[in-house]
Amino acid sequence: MTTTNHSALPITPRALKDLRTTDDAGRLTTPFTDAEGGAPLRCCLRRAEPGERIALVSYAPLRRWASEQDVDPGAYDEQGPVFIHAEECGGPDTGALPFTNSHRTVRRYSAEGRILGGRLVEDPAVFEEALTEAFDDPAVELVHVRAVEYGCFLYEVRRDQEVRGD
Repeated sequence: MTTTNHSALPITPRALKDLRTTDDAGRLTTPFTDAEGGAPLRCCLRRAEPGERIALVSYAPLRRWASEQDVDPGAYDEQGPVFIHAEECGGPDTGALPFTNSHRTVRRYSAEGRILGGRLVEDPAVFEEALTEAFDDPAVELVHVRAVEYGCFLYEVRRDQEVRGD
């Protein structure tokens, strides 16, 4: 975890309710027991503990955000695999940025849902810098933090959700 002035946003409770039944690709959700643990959960932004019931679902984060904003993400509408708890959970228990212990990309999006660029973050020590740099551009409305290896969505940070220090 990385301490930050920005807030990582998990998948919303409303979206999680949908995803626990049918994912964004239209497939029925099939929960399973994570015997080993370690799956990066997007509902509470932590790794699964051995024995927890989880599900691997297809999720379209930009599509869901764009529908809230009444914009069309066009070709940038991606969906991909994410792990969630099979049942409702308490959400994140910390304000620190999760999953910063590996190479990540910080992908920037405009208010119209278009990609404005991104940055590869190889060192957890510069994660905060990468987010600050992204939001220094007034055209950036939100960023997605993604895994480099598979491109999986990890979490979102929105401009209007920044935690500002005095």
